[in-house]
Amino acid sequence: AQRARETATIEKHLKISLNELIHRQNLRMAEIHESGQFGDETLMAANMKKVEDKLDELNGRLEQRTAELRREAECMIGEIQHVGRAWVLPHPERNSPQIREMVTDPEIERIAVQHVIAHETAQGRVCESVEADNRGFDLISRKLHPEDPKTAIDVRFIEVKGRSHTGDIALSTNEYNTARRLRKDYWLYVVFHCASPVPSLNILNDPSTLDWQPIVKVEHYRLKQDSVKHPVELKEDSTPYRT
Repeated sequence: AQRARETATIEKHLKISLNELIHRQNLRMAEIHESGQFGDETLMAANMKKVEDKLDELNGRLEQRTAELRREAECMIGEIQHVGRAWVLPHPERNSPQIREMVTDPEIERIAVQHVIAHETAQGRVCESVEADNRGFDLISRKLHPEDPKTAIDVRFIEVKGRSHTGDIALSTNEYNTARRLRKDYWLYVVFHCASPVPSLNILNDPSTLDWQPIVKVEHYRLKQDSVKHPVELKEDSTPYRT
C-alpha cells in the first residue's frame, strides 16, 4: 500500500510538472509561428526545430517515466527465499582520513538539511522532510502553481549530503537504487563546509549517471563447523607410476 501511494504521488507530480513544460513549449511554438509571418523564414525554421526537439524529449520522458511507474506499482512481495546472510561490522578503516569524513555526524547533517531547505525556500519552493521514512531521499521540494497553491508544477526528490569541510560522497544502496529509479526527478544536494559560517551548496540532477564506484571489501572468510568436523580426506593415488 505504501509503495502504491508513493508511486501514485510521484506519477501525479510528474504529469503536472512535465505537462506544464510541454504546454510552455506549445506556447513557444505558437509565438514562433506568429512572428515568422513577418520575419526570417530560415530563423523561424531553426527555432521551430529546437522547440520540436524539446517537445519530443519531454513527451518521451513523460511516456517512459509513466510506464516505469506503472510497472513499479504492480510489484508485489512474493514468497521469501533465503539467498544468503551477511555479518555486518564497523568499517575497519573508519578512523582513516579518507573514511572519517564520511562517517555520519548528526549535527553536520542537520546543518546541511537546514541549508538546503533555506535555499529551496528562497527559490519559492516548499520543502517536506521525509528523512525518517527511509525512502531513499531526504526532502520533497515542490514549486507551487502561482494561481493554485494546492498544485505543484515541479517536484524534486532531494537527497542531502553534508560534509564538515569537503570530501567524497557516498550513497547507500537504497539511495543509489532510488536515484536510478527516479532519474531526472532525483536531485543530490551536497553541502560542503558545514562546519564553517558559510556552507557551499552543490546541486546535481540525476546523479545516477555519475561515475559511482561500489565499495566492496572482504575482511573475513567463514568455514562452517560441519566442514571442520568432517574434513575432506586426501588420499594418495596408489596407481603405480609408469614410464
